[in-house]
Amino acid sequence: MPGSDTHCPYCALQCAMTITATPALEVVPRRHPANRGGLCQKGWTSAAVVSAPDRLTSPMLRRRGSDPVPVTWEVALDHIAARVRDIQALAGPDAVAVFGGGGLTNEKAYQLGKFARVALATRMIDYNGRFCMSSAAAAGNRAFGLDRGLPFPLADLPGADAIVLIGSNPAETMPPFIGHLDPVRRRGGLIVVDPRRTPTAALVSRPVDHLAPVPGTDLALLLGLLHALIAESLVDTDYIDSRTTGFADVAASVSAWWPERVEQVSGIPAAVVRRTARRLAAASPHRGGAGAYILTGRGAEQSTQGTATVTAAINLALALGLPGRAGSGYGCLTGQGNGQGGREHGQKADQLPGYRSIDDPDARAHIASVWGVAPQDLPGRGLPAMELLHRLGTRDGPRALFVHGSNLVVSAPNAERVTRRLRSLDLLVVCDIVPSETTVLAEVVLPVTQWAEEEGTMTNLAGHILRRRKATDPPPGVRSELWIWAELARRLGAPGAWPTEPARVYDELARASSGGIADYGGTSHALLDELEAAGRGVYWPAPAGSVRSGGTGGSEAGTPRVFLDGFPTPGGRARFVPVAHHRLADDVRATAPVHLITGRVLQHYQSGAQTRRVAELCAAAPDPVIDLHPVLADRLGLKPGELARVASRRGTAYGRVRVSAELRPDTVFMPFHWGGSGSVNRVTSDAADPISGMPDVKVCAVEVSAADGSARPAGSSA
Repeated sequence: MPGSDTHCPYCALQCAMTITATPALEVVPRRHPANRGGLCQKGWTSAAVVSAPDRLTSPMLRRRGSDPVPVTWEVALDHIAARVRDIQALAGPDAVAVFGGGGLTNEKAYQLGKFARVALATRMIDYNGRFCMSSAAAAGNRAFGLDRGLPFPLADLPGADAIVLIGSNPAETMPPFIGHLDPVRRRGGLIVVDPRRTPTAALVSRPVDHLAPVPGTDLALLLGLLHALIAESLVDTDYIDSRTTGFADVAASVSAWWPERVEQVSGIPAAVVRRTARRLAAASPHRGGAGAYILTGRGAEQSTQGTATVTAAINLALALGLPGRAGSGYGCLTGQGNGQGGREHGQKADQLPGYRSIDDPDARAHIASVWGVAPQDLPGRGLPAMELLHRLGTRDGPRALFVHGSNLVVSAPNAERVTRRLRSLDLLVVCDIVPSETTVLAEVVLPVTQWAEEEGTMTNLAGHILRRRKATDPPPGVRSELWIWAELARRLGAPGAWPTEPARVYDELARASSGGIADYGGTSHALLDELEAAGRGVYWPAPAGSVRSGGTGGSEAGTPRVFLDGFPTPGGRARFVPVAHHRLADDVRATAPVHLITGRVLQHYQSGAQTRRVAELCAAAPDPVIDLHPVLADRLGLKPGELARVASRRGTAYGRVRVSAELRPDTVFMPFHWGGSGSVNRVTSDAADPISGMPDVKVCAVEVSAADGSARPAGSSA
């Protein structure tokens, strides 16, 4: 099937590409609103993962005390079903849990939620998006009544006078996105908030436009910016009065955050705080500007105060009158490939398809009618990811776990604790495409199709519903998760229909989401194909009857810009919410002397399970590094290239020293793409945001020192 149009398997930008077979698979970029014909290094080399030499092609079964051996699908599925029945007979339905992933297609995310709640009858389902998008989602839902990463199309960004990026480094994480920022950057309107001078921060026109706060103090900075706007009468009072509620309480709450206090907490000079506030005001429509955007990323969100930090960013945007105005707004840059769609259709512990609350009786009745079950038979709210992982194998916790699209041993914070919990299970089933640090622990490993071998849909960071198309057949013995869940559902005697064709699953998803916040009811594979051929995109919500075929390029369907006519809150107004800044869960003054911050590098993605198998990417970034400022390196006696260790009260990780003046002298940086002794998540904190359940994975307190002679190579696997 040469010449298949599809989208990249990596980040939420979901760059368009065409895959050709000549006879080996090759990737060619395709013009699309997201990438406009560009790809990053990961996208260009993505076809190499399809033919990885260690590709999983047969179910593997590890019987107690023995090594894993290949078995037939019938043996593997019969074994899983029998073990599930035995475990649930002894300990109840919630003794079996499910952990999903933000890289699954919409169809798979939907069917996984259905499988958990109908076939397994368990409350215990969550997914790795809890590590990624949950704080932004909680804040967006609270303020706007809706969570869509970017509530506007990417094409709107270049026209702004100012864009503030808080805790995001798209120059490395999603390089084609920079093209949308470049016109603003050239006009001097790009402002970057990041403790490091990342490649994104290096793009700003003036050094003063890179704000490098003390790690964990983004919230204090945002409170100070709003204080400055109010003190200088720069807020949009007409917008506040007509389109929002709660401003007076927020104004009172920021009254104590004058810029001089912000400087003491964050290290950002008071004059810079005031200057930044004035620049944002000048760019805003109420002051005659062309528009402004405030965009957050994981650096601001992965914190015990992540929801509060995003809320403060939204409060700032509302005070300037940005959300719900064409050419302005607030948004968060979704990370994982289907981080948006993956959280809309049932993988989260508290949600049903269509972004419905699992506690809502009407929502339960609607979904039950689609699934062919009684509403009272649907289980209730489960546990967020970190709490779920902490309870695995405990006296009152799940005894079995299904893992889909996630490499928990590398990607979860406080990873050694998570590994111990996985080892304590009676049954661990992992679906994956290649061996990983997590498959090593599994009793059953099931080989599944990957992006170029399957049909389906993804939803990118702007709510644009995209078609993924099959370009090649999977190896013999590999199966789709849709088929696996249908076979297990049959063995477990689950009610209802379990289609395995992605188009049929999508049709069911559309019915289930109809009337919900994330409404896909007016779409289908066929309609998406037809509209794409005409050069049109579809953005949710796209209710039944709202999307018509035909039209020409540039005429977007669905709702490319939400909030223009009001907010989906009970009163139709956006809500200001007061928030307070607190110290980090790991305070460097109390536990260890240096801040560790984590993030990505250009060549690798997530846990590295895919990209560490691509020769070109490994040649460019072969091992984990520890970046230190020259002053800190000299104080610690560390030399470039030397093997060093970072240690917290949770664990230790190793990497090669790289001396760089691009970060603060009180801070070190380490990427999170490696396993084994190079896994920085052995060090990071699993303390969670009390509202979103997001773990505090981005910043923690560490000690840094030279490695002793017994240290293992940092890039080795677990």
